[in-house]
Amino acid sequence: MRQKKSWQDNVMLRTIIEGIIEKKGKEIVCIDLSRLDYAICSYFVICHGDSVPHVQALADFLEQYAGQTLGVRPYSVQGMENSLWVVMDFGDIFVHIFKGEVRSFYSLEGLWADGHLTQIDEPVFNQKHK
Repeated sequence: MRQKKSWQDNVMLRTIIEGIIEKKGKEIVCIDLSRLDYAICSYFVICHGDSVPHVQALADFLEQYAGQTLGVRPYSVQGMENSLWVVMDFGDIFVHIFKGEVRSFYSLEGLWADGHLTQIDEPVFNQKHK
């Protein structure tokens, strides 16, 4: 019997989460959308920053980190103009970086509740991936 792969088996996904943790992104959530026929990608990674500069720093760092670590860049980055909600398209993974109160307003976790949601616990994540 074939076992379902975990999000932790996806190198790009783990790298993205590592980058967010490195730059102190808050309340990281991974939503597995791979079993939904109507999803536009396989995973959403959602987090937030404390301020506009923090959101910008997260997006800038993540782009650099993915490039240096895996040699990949996002296909597109939207929202840097005001940095209240930045979306980074890594193909099969979309990263949503919000300013805190904007994240609460849009509540993507609720909109995509059909997916499998995993709250990323930073200390546990770091222990598993040393």
